[in-house]
Amino acid sequence: MNPSIHYDAIVVGAGYAGLTATHELVKAGKTVLLLEARDRVGGRVHTQHFDDGTYVDLGAAWVGPSQDRLYALAHAFGVETFKTYDSGRSTQYFRGKVKRYKGIIPPLPLFSLLSLDAAIRRINKLSRTVNLAEPWQTPNAQQLDNLTLADWMQGQMSYETAQTFFNIAVGAIWAADPAEFSLLHALFYIRSGRDLETLMNVKNGAQQERFVGGAQTIADRMAETFRDRIVFNASVRAISQRDDAVQVITDFATYTANRVVVAIPPVLQAAIQFEPALPLQRQQLMQQLPMGAVWKCYAIYDRPFWREQGLNGLAATPDGHVTVTFDNSPKDGSRGILMGFVLGQKAREFATLSDDERRKSAMHSFTTFFGPQASTPQRYLDHSFLNEPWSKGCYAAVPQPGFWTSVGPALRQPVGRIHWAGTETSDIWNGYIDGAVRSGERVAQELLSRS
Repeated sequence: MNPSIHYDAIVVGAGYAGLTATHELVKAGKTVLLLEARDRVGGRVHTQHFDDGTYVDLGAAWVGPSQDRLYALAHAFGVETFKTYDSGRSTQYFRGKVKRYKGIIPPLPLFSLLSLDAAIRRINKLSRTVNLAEPWQTPNAQQLDNLTLADWMQGQMSYETAQTFFNIAVGAIWAADPAEFSLLHALFYIRSGRDLETLMNVKNGAQQERFVGGAQTIADRMAETFRDRIVFNASVRAISQRDDAVQVITDFATYTANRVVVAIPPVLQAAIQFEPALPLQRQQLMQQLPMGAVWKCYAIYDRPFWREQGLNGLAATPDGHVTVTFDNSPKDGSRGILMGFVLGQKAREFATLSDDERRKSAMHSFTTFFGPQASTPQRYLDHSFLNEPWSKGCYAAVPQPGFWTSVGPALRQPVGRIHWAGTETSDIWNGYIDGAVRSGERVAQELLSRS
């Protein structure tokens, strides 16, 4: 790419936010350069393909109701979706016993179940008070932001079993433990994705469908429409603003543009040298947004044998490293693929294990849930974005308590010629691919309104 060209815009990061921003700006006739530190597009969405045609999503994978912007992209680029398999009975492993059940109500003691249901209803009701566009303007925002979600759980559920299973859901939704983020952020995130049931469920929920060919397929096809505008292996080291332009400096070249879109997680933004220095509130913001922690563990079989037993592949347990599983088999069921999540603090513990120890732990969980047939997969693999230098975690940033009311207003606020995108900046479907797409559309409109 020619560094002598003066671009209308430079976009940093080729995840769904950066790709969408680039796509919208190119459609508007702007000269755009997209810089990506990796050798691929997609960011925290990464589909791994094998020679036999099998594929797994190492990062984000699902799409569900009201994720309209992602559905629109899938349609525009000819990517088909299919229902996540959830027919049959789910599995619970608790206190040394495996239980099978139908529907979404787990087989818990009655009073624990009532306590859990009441807590879900209360947090949904409370989430409806959140100001999505400006969470710091929510009634009692300061108090809500100083409390952790764990604090709230202690006050709402007197039954330990109810807290245990609420905690499993928290890990699966946020890839974090409830003591790590504020009640205000929990409420914001819940409302951003409609309600807690939507975030938890497969049917009518955020896990309702997957993409034929994997979730990276849309990103790949979008990138093909402006491949000549992308520079790979181009990690941005510095961004320097002048009155009339902005320079973006990589290891190998310096590029100049009217404006720059930074579409990478805030924790990575902190590694860029900004000249002049960013406002203090923005600097503090980048220090208060650590990433979630998650591993995906995959066991691939010749067929989804659990379906023959009337099981849907969904399982939950507080025990072991893998606490939640899904059936991630392809649409035609030509392979059986179980996917297990390791989440929050357990994910950080999992990261300290050897490859063999991780496999043994995950396979022990799969075998406990689904019987001896699960013990001999054709292939096992696991993956985490924790150690990837261009993500440092997944699914998304998890704001520390006090974040929203202290530095939240700086999240989307442009700094001179620098604009911010990424799923963390979205008020709708924050933390999801759809949120990333929405942020790319928003930031493109910001630039176009100033041109």
